[in-house]
Amino acid sequence: MTGQFDDGAPILTARLALVPLTIPFFEASLAGDRERAAALLGATVPDEWFESEAIMGIRLGDLRSDPSLQPWLMRAMLRREDRVMVGHCGFHGRPGAAYLEPYAPGGVEMGYTVFSPYRRQGYATEAVQGLMAWAAAEHGVPVFVLSIAPTNVPSQAIARRLGFTKVGSHIDPEDGVEEIFVRQAG
Repeated sequence: MTGQFDDGAPILTARLALVPLTIPFFEASLAGDRERAAALLGATVPDEWFESEAIMGIRLGDLRSDPSLQPWLMRAMLRREDRVMVGHCGFHGRPGAAYLEPYAPGGVEMGYTVFSPYRRQGYATEAVQGLMAWAAAEHGVPVFVLSIAPTNVPSQAIARRLGFTKVGSHIDPEDGVEEIFVRQAG
């Protein structure tokens, strides 16, 4: 793992730069201004990104309410060799959220999406490892959480391969049933 551990800088992994997404990037994306979004990110942005309006709107609202959340929220997963956005990843907020206390005190929940043409190439695993390394090394995060649909077999396999353990399940109002996986830092 190589990387820059500055809150405003990308997190660098072997093949990826995990770049924090900005308010102007979300605004351009939601407006359908593909050229501006790509210019702001300095990368090729696949069409599949622009289908993610719901999560873009949520994260834009989060950043407008509290710009200091930017390092914790959504990041583009940019392939370093050609600056193509292969997906996105990030945390759902800062560590220590009250809803995580029962099973991950002081922890943080994360998520990721790899766009269809780039799946099954290890990008999700690499991004999750990069996020965990940054959060543990720079912010002392002790525990990490993934919430995964029981039907999402590839993500369940990633979680288990990375040492996450299933600790329960809940019903997400938007995504339905999700199984909760937890892993201690280190």
